[in-house]
Amino acid sequence: MSRVIELLQSREYRTKLDQCIHCGLCLQACPTYDVFGTEMDSPRGRIALMRAVSDGRIAEEQVNGAFATHITRCLACRACETACPSGVQYGALLEPARELVEQHRSVSPTERVLRWAGLHQLMPYRGRLKLLAATLWLYQTTGLQWLVRRVNGLPPHLRAMESIIPPLTPRYVDYRAPAPAVGERRGRVAFVIGCIQEAFLAPVNQATRRVLRRNGFEIVTPMAQTCCGAAHAHVGELDAARALARRNIDAFLAEDVMAIIVNAGGCGLALKEYPHLLKDDPIYAERAQRFASLVCDVNEFLADHLHRPPRGEMRIRATYVDSCHLRHGQRISRQPRDLLRTIPGLELIELRQPDRCCGSAGVYNIAQPEIADQVLDAKMKDVTATGATLVVTTNTGCHLQLIAGVRRSGLSARVMHVVEVLDESYQREQITQGR
Repeated sequence: MSRVIELLQSREYRTKLDQCIHCGLCLQACPTYDVFGTEMDSPRGRIALMRAVSDGRIAEEQVNGAFATHITRCLACRACETACPSGVQYGALLEPARELVEQHRSVSPTERVLRWAGLHQLMPYRGRLKLLAATLWLYQTTGLQWLVRRVNGLPPHLRAMESIIPPLTPRYVDYRAPAPAVGERRGRVAFVIGCIQEAFLAPVNQATRRVLRRNGFEIVTPMAQTCCGAAHAHVGELDAARALARRNIDAFLAEDVMAIIVNAGGCGLALKEYPHLLKDDPIYAERAQRFASLVCDVNEFLADHLHRPPRGEMRIRATYVDSCHLRHGQRISRQPRDLLRTIPGLELIELRQPDRCCGSAGVYNIAQPEIADQVLDAKMKDVTATGATLVVTTNTGCHLQLIAGVRRSGLSARVMHVVEVLDESYQREQITQGR
């Protein structure tokens, strides 16, 4: 019997399964239930499959059947946790189920190479990702991207990866020296620069630093930090995720700071859940608790520490697209909206279904592109109905997915992070004062 089967059959896991009372309130919150309309593609149905494994009704050698199909279709958006009246910890149930699937499913040579390259040779190494970004910038500026998209001859997984490449301008800043506070110093924080975020969405990181500094915070950026491990955990590679977690804990706990600031909802949730990931580690379990107690989403932090509200007018209609892991995992939804409402002239229009996933879900839009596209189309229909010309988000994967969605739906709209919008307001204020 494998270690994962033992975990699925443990008393602790069965207790979590028994929290589900089969009420069905999760069904309408689930994007894949909306796509397929089948019980097994809802959280309640997947929990039934997990219970079948736990009870021994699905043997380990049978997990490659319906169990694997429906578990891998799950986006892990955790909207079901918000909808559930019984407090089912769906994320904690899904994690070992995914690990079991990964242990037994056959992986195509193409997927094996892509996963090895992406998860193990690129994401833990910012320098390699920046080199890739520079290469893709050439791909864009030479017109090759236009040709590739016009021919549309890439296989599905590569086409999905290509579709989320944002417009690139690979200009980076040196993070090695602490960034001083502007004006009165109110504290010292550490900054998580991420992997994909820094390589492909560097302006978000730079805006984050400017906004924090403007509000009185000195910023240190531990250079030994690495990928948060969220993508690895999403696909069941938990040992790799644990190794990355240990590196981050060592890097950040070496700093004397009041908070560890992260500007990506999915990364932030992964960092806050290090205590769960490392709960059986005799050396890092306690350190993970200390680390997680310091982690703070940038929206969460600024909502409490916006000592200098933005004053630059932005006459624009905007809509805010929640990061699922920020809204449902970290339970942060009010703060980004409150920050946006501080900007003079900005009209914030709510989506009809703000709690629905955009289809990014870690690497889901690459692993399951056809389903992800259907989820994205539903999200973009909701965005289009607002009439917004500014789409605001708070997570790396969502940001890339929404850029693709805006292009795919033919919208004339910008996609920006909350901190980028704040930063633009500050810059407009400076321009006005300088006249």
